[in-house]
Amino acid sequence: MPDLNIPNRTLFHGDNLPFLRGLNSESVHLIATDPPFNKGRDFHATPDSLARGAKFQDRWSWGDDVEGEWVDQITDDWPKVMNVINGSRESYGDDMGAFLCFMAVRLIEMRRILRNDGSIYLHCDPTASHYLKELMDGIFGRKNFRNEIVWTYGQSARGAKAIAGQYARNHDIILLYSKGTRSVFNRVYISERHPVDRLPSHIRLDEAGAYKTSPRGDYTDESVRRLEAEGRIYRTSTGNIRIRYPLQIEKGFVLEPKVAGSSWSDIPDMMHAPKSERTGYPTQKPLALYERMIEASSNHGDIILDPFAGCATTSIAAERLGRQWIGSDIWDGAIEQVRDRMETNRQLLTDPDPQIHYITEPPERTDDAEEAIPFLQVTERYKEPAGPKMTRQEMFEHLIAQNGQRCQGCDRTFDDPLYLELDHNTPRSQGGLNHITNRVLLCGPCNRIKSDIYTLNGLRRENRRRRRMA
Repeated sequence: MPDLNIPNRTLFHGDNLPFLRGLNSESVHLIATDPPFNKGRDFHATPDSLARGAKFQDRWSWGDDVEGEWVDQITDDWPKVMNVINGSRESYGDDMGAFLCFMAVRLIEMRRILRNDGSIYLHCDPTASHYLKELMDGIFGRKNFRNEIVWTYGQSARGAKAIAGQYARNHDIILLYSKGTRSVFNRVYISERHPVDRLPSHIRLDEAGAYKTSPRGDYTDESVRRLEAEGRIYRTSTGNIRIRYPLQIEKGFVLEPKVAGSSWSDIPDMMHAPKSERTGYPTQKPLALYERMIEASSNHGDIILDPFAGCATTSIAAERLGRQWIGSDIWDGAIEQVRDRMETNRQLLTDPDPQIHYITEPPERTDDAEEAIPFLQVTERYKEPAGPKMTRQEMFEHLIAQNGQRCQGCDRTFDDPLYLELDHNTPRSQGGLNHITNRVLLCGPCNRIKSDIYTLNGLRRENRRRRRMA
């Protein structure tokens, strides 16, 4: 398995796409990230905060924000993902399509970078969560969907939300996917708080402290004797034996540990976070939130990636938990945020003097530079011919000029080139290239028959068998 080709504690300043494309495949254990949400507005840090000057625009336009190269890559290699993007443009609008296209090319690289037992947490909100889930299904596979986590910050509305003519929006969505069928998962416990003077019936209090009990189960007589010597046996009024489990008491509350589910309501938002943690960054998330993700889906020493590092919450959480981390952000002040927050959390870090690496040039891969397309990782790869790379539109126009408005699969000629579609001679699933030397023009029916099964010659044989040749 390739090693990571940049050192621990590296922050890249710039667009994260070239950064992601420069990382070795299968070199990261976990991705926990908080990208833009397509909320259609601008965000600014508070002027007098540590993050003063931080701002970003969460507005998207197909004409201004989408690169032709992204569309070509997704259309050629991830056609089902392109269907999601096009469907979103139809149902929601061009802005959602542009946002999903921006995210898709980056998520494709994130999938490649993850180890086979790795996972990704994608933080979003109801604005785009359902569209992003469909996108993630297309890239990671719907069978690798693990959880939709609902982070609820506050049970009641406040401020403008309290007087809105609808239910207050007070939750975010976190989508959890694994790279493969197996992934690291460490069970997480949360503490339910019960006031000492209003304890539920299953919790008792005596001179030894608070406790709850459970049936004896499979404990042997010898085990029961040992537990009784430790004060861990509770006998009911009818003489039944139950096992006693002590509970912690803190500031007038009994803390009852419970296995965390997919609804997290015990972590408050930044408005209620400790003042020492708040930076003023416009979309800052609590450390406790990202610490839970990292604890659950990685082990000590693992490598954590956040391509949208922002005010460094993921990096600090990883550092506090003894993980390695790398990140990227386009904000000029990101490096100072990392340094300031490292200093603030110095007493909680596993390394009291962490060395941070700041880079502005994307890393160079030291693995075999394989592509991000899963089905090409098990086939023989061919080297693309030298020369300038043509866009899909340029290839289309080149083939029209060379062959006319003719389907090369059934030899039918069309009066409008819109009836023709650009496809591969040798399918991508068989190692075919995205180069003009491997391109053909087909009508819609021929393209559907050819799918990713036939070469052009195979398609023509199939058309003859079906008597579809012109």
